[in-house]
Amino acid sequence: MKQYSRVCAKINLDRIEYNIQQMEKHISPNTKMILVVKADGYGHGAIPIAQMAEDMQTVWGYATATLDEAVLIRKSGVKKPILVLGCTFPDQYEAAVEHGISMTVYTEESAMEIASVAGEMKKTANIHIKLDTGMSRLGFRTGETSVQAICRIANLPNIHMEGIFTHFAKADETDKTFTKQQLEAYRWMTERLKEEGVDPQYRHCSNSAGIIDVPEANMDLVRAGIALYGLYPSEEVDKNAVPLKPSLSLLSHVVHTKWIDKGEVVSYGGCFTASRPTKVATVPVGYADGYPRSLSDKGYVLIHGKKAPLLGRVCMDQFMVDVTDIDDVKFMDPVTLVGTDGEETIEVEDLSALSGRFNYEFLCNLDKRIPREYTRHGKVIAQMDYFA
Repeated sequence: MKQYSRVCAKINLDRIEYNIQQMEKHISPNTKMILVVKADGYGHGAIPIAQMAEDMQTVWGYATATLDEAVLIRKSGVKKPILVLGCTFPDQYEAAVEHGISMTVYTEESAMEIASVAGEMKKTANIHIKLDTGMSRLGFRTGETSVQAICRIANLPNIHMEGIFTHFAKADETDKTFTKQQLEAYRWMTERLKEEGVDPQYRHCSNSAGIIDVPEANMDLVRAGIALYGLYPSEEVDKNAVPLKPSLSLLSHVVHTKWIDKGEVVSYGGCFTASRPTKVATVPVGYADGYPRSLSDKGYVLIHGKKAPLLGRVCMDQFMVDVTDIDDVKFMDPVTLVGTDGEETIEVEDLSALSGRFNYEFLCNLDKRIPREYTRHGKVIAQMDYFA
């Protein structure tokens, strides 16, 4: 296996399995999980995670945001269902049908086009109907007009209405009033459809927050997103209900150290001025890697198990830290950007709070030029390197 000196994101697949198991304990034995692996698994790597989960009984399949993501996963050998949660464009319908990928449908016009394409291919297209119960993003609005449109879709040839779902907008908030209203709207729609003889096989509403805090919404399927990776959707959900373990650590090495005098400045714009003789260490990671520029003069890393605060602005490819009070820091000493070193830990939430972002965004912005390394049962089993 290749050794990565500049930077490496290490993903512990055992922890992802643990997180799946913890969520499984919190849902009905008859409820299966969709693993949301969009945005390359929130920066963790969709393919290794999907491949690991292929033999897990509780995992129904996977969800992506785009068809391109779904096809990439399918081509890796993954056999379980894959659902595209976002828009599948008309020029992609044929590829979706060819690869057996389920599409989200939220207009009658798109359903008719999908049916036509599938018919020409002499195949059946799998679709999930999306209901807009309050997110105001994608979906059929609640009401009789939409009921009748969905009924017409159900009768189209070469269409299999596999599922029907909605998405919660506020399930990660303490006040669940709006979420309950969304759930009521969803139930009204599905009951009306059932009265008309339309009853898709799978119903699903819950995202990570729903899995944790809204057990009544955990139906045939649930969609595990941020919780899959060991992070919580907000500070307002009940963390005790589903204990999770972060699965990603981000590591680098010191590439240079130097002493500067009192009054000298560091990095672009000279925003930091040393108030004492200061030992500066340079770390070869920057905002081009997805390490936020907004951590300038705010963030910190761990070196020798101690906190080393950032000095000045984060550059495109490097940043500097203060190691004056850390003994014997030298070239190639390990640097922990996210993770644990000794008794200290830096969590994604810590850096997200300091940088004015949130945990989803921090993870999704980790760039492709950061190689990923996957461990399973204590051993490195795979590496993903854009430059390899």
